[in-house]
Amino acid sequence: MPNTTKHSWAIKIATQLEKPRYVIFGLQIDKKNIMTARKTYFDTCKLIKVKLYLNSEFYPYDDLNLDFDKRRAILYDMYLRFRTSYYQIPRERNESFQLNSFLKDFTLVTFDCSRQNESVKSDTVDVRLEFEFKENVPVNTTTYCLIIQGRVIEYSPMSNVIRRIT
Repeated sequence: MPNTTKHSWAIKIATQLEKPRYVIFGLQIDKKNIMTARKTYFDTCKLIKVKLYLNSEFYPYDDLNLDFDKRRAILYDMYLRFRTSYYQIPRERNESFQLNSFLKDFTLVTFDCSRQNESVKSDTVDVRLEFEFKENVPVNTTTYCLIIQGRVIEYSPMSNVIRRIT
């Protein structure tokens, strides 16, 4: 990551894949190539704004206005919605994962883009993340992005046939 307060990241993905359903974004400070660092922990880096663009569509529609001193639960709520939707876990079982643990060790930005406009469902999807920080990003900060795409298949064990449904 460059040492700035604003950044735009064009994410390269292969063409003719399925449409993105979820995009998960995280930041880590000083963990790359350090064997003793806890790789499962993500940092806030004083993130204040983040927006995902899929072609001309953007998520979320409103600014998140992340200020971890005041509005702390926005990203946590987005993550719980993802877990509820993706893993089919009831919301009340999700809440065993506490807000303080999430903000301290596991701060991820989770975008649900499973209900997309038809224009995003084209062969090529341009994925771009724009984010802004309260102050310059710390040195040795690494960004990560996981794109979960959707495809439903049917497997028939008797005939050993795999058929794409959607």
